Amino acid sequence: MRIPLIAGNWKMYKTPDEAKFFCERFKELYKDTDVQALICAPAVDIFAVSEAFKGTDIKVGAQNVYFEKEGAFTGEVSVDMLKASGCEFCIVGHSERRQYFGETDETVNKKAKALLEGGLRPIICVGEAEEIRVAGTQNDHVKNQLKGAFAGISSEDAKKCVIAYEPIWAIGTGRVATPEQAGDMCSFIRETLIGMYDEDTADEMIIQYGGSVKPENISDIMDMPEIDGALVGGASLDPDKFMNIIDF
Repeated sequence: MRIPLIAGNWKMYKTPDEAKFFCERFKELYKDTDVQALICAPAVDIFAVSEAFKGTDIKVGAQNVYFEKEGAFTGEVSVDMLKASGCEFCIVGHSERRQYFGETDETVNKKAKALLEGGLRPIICVGEAEEIRVAGTQNDHVKNQLKGAFAGISSEDAKKCVIAYEPIWAIGTGRVATPEQAGDMCSFIRETLIGMYDEDTADEMIIQYGGSVKPENISDIMDMPEIDGALVGGASLDPDKFMNIIDF
């Protein structure tokens, strides 16, 4: 049975002190739930967040990683560094990384493999821009992203991965895919995974929706049978709003 995963992506917000303040408030609000909570923090905040959440079941993740183990790669962060800081998850291939920093299906694949080898769980982002949706080719686009991201990854390792479907036209815009649009794409993603692997593998994999997720729309999103959680942006910066999303 898949346990829903609600992940907050703080993007480039919060200093370590601000992160600690969030964590203390969130721990006051947090209660046992059937949902797995996760905060993906900026690199400088990860250790502070991990320390603050010790003794709870709230998970900590990163927003990016480099695929080499170590070396002369100024400004990059390795899997071992993330793991030592308390990470269990890491986002790869977010649309902002693809758009602004040249992330490709090939680098997403390399990063996912490095994370899996190091014992961390990748959250692999896929999704289409508005012009692709308008052209009606979103399924082909997402299918190609999945094939690129999972190239050479075994069935057993694929089960450890999370997929986040994020229609680019709904990220940070206030627009949101309808529950039916999100559900249809997540269903298509699972069908694609069956073709790439098998039904048992696909059935174990968590598929999230990301794109202007808020307390007001989370219930409708989670009512879709193939959606197993959410990748939450702006609403995850507020501990009260994030708890309301988790407590849908």
